[in-house]
Amino acid sequence: MQKEYELRIGRLKRSLPIIPISKTTAIASFVLLGDSELAHYAAEKLLQKLTEPFDYFVTLESKGIPLAEELSQISQHPEFIVLRKSIKVYMTEPLEVSVNSITTTEQQQLVLDGKDAAKLSGKRVVLVDDVISTGGSLAAAEKLLEQAGATVINKCAILAEGAAAKRKDILYLAELPLFRTNYDYE
Repeated sequence: MQKEYELRIGRLKRSLPIIPISKTTAIASFVLLGDSELAHYAAEKLLQKLTEPFDYFVTLESKGIPLAEELSQISQHPEFIVLRKSIKVYMTEPLEVSVNSITTTEQQQLVLDGKDAAKLSGKRVVLVDDVISTGGSLAAAEKLLEQAGATVINKCAILAEGAAAKRKDILYLAELPLFRTNYDYE
């Protein structure tokens, strides 16, 4: 099995390590954190695809944060909302849902601070992530935003992984394949 995958997004190239996540599947590990050049470039390109008016960008902790930050700045939306992975002591009346992710072995939580939920009530939002794969995280985020009274008008990511590339309800810049492996995964 190859050890790296060369990702191309427009004029940018990145070499991603291929990491086994089960006995039969490996992923090209894409980490946006710290890659400000790619976050900025991707935000510019995704904004060209976002044609409907909206009020807020909403992202999931943590790898979608740099993209949401760039999208927010470039589009002159002064604030974006982050769905957290746990309840924090400063939160008031948080909303929460369970989520399963392809890169996490255990069930996680998505949490929206009650103050942010109040801001989102009745608002049109764009859901932002770095990679969309199984769609589990997005579905959980949509459920949480629905509880808050927000309407998700678009879902976007830099990459659509595996079968997600066939989805018609998301915007993305490039496909990311899944890899088959016979690696002895424990």
